[in-house]
Amino acid sequence: MTSDDSAVNALEGPASGRGSILLSGYWLVLLLVAVSYALCAAQISPDPSPVVLLVQLATVAVTFWVAEVNRRIRRAGWIVVLAAGAAVAVVAVIGTKGYLLGILLSAASMVAYLVAPIVILAHEARKARVDGQTLLAAIAVYILVGMFFTFIYSCVAFISSEPIFGDGHVDSLTSQLFFSFTTLTTTGYGDMVPKGASVQSIAIAEAITGQLFLVIAMARVVSGWKPASTR
Repeated sequence: MTSDDSAVNALEGPASGRGSILLSGYWLVLLLVAVSYALCAAQISPDPSPVVLLVQLATVAVTFWVAEVNRRIRRAGWIVVLAAGAAVAVVAVIGTKGYLLGILLSAASMVAYLVAPIVILAHEARKARVDGQTLLAAIAVYILVGMFFTFIYSCVAFISSEPIFGDGHVDSLTSQLFFSFTTLTTTGYGDMVPKGASVQSIAIAEAITGQLFLVIAMARVVSGWKPASTR
């Protein structure tokens, strides 16, 4: 491969034209999602952390890069991350907290985790064949969807006058995260039950989304996967 070819591949994006999992930029997306998940799991209060939002916005910016979206959109994503970093620093210094801030952080996190999987799905839909990167992309989308619904529950918890899982449970990010992923995977331990028609409807929508995604993802992998010898 010449130096010109290397330059073209670098501009096209991470591991462009290659099927190796080790070269896929989705490892970085999964790492950032894992960091965000860990931070949310450790959040025993209902108030979202500005640091978590910063990690989420960085996840979206990296997703733009991995999915090879338009350069202007990528630059705009990094500008938003830098602006959010400055805002996080101000919030940390001032020590701002409150009802309105909680709703804004939850809504911003929800939007971030809605944009990222859409970008990944659009990128994978343009590919002619399935490879190792597609598998990582499917895993990333599945986890991102679970995080998206987590912050929907968080927003509803701020708006609702009563605990969304009943009086026996605190509406913390920890409990919302746990409920979201048990619903997405349709595990349903039964220890947390949504209260109210709105939360129950969201839970039903999440369960249906989780099942449909698994069916569609498996169909995509089975129909598009080709052995290395035939590629």
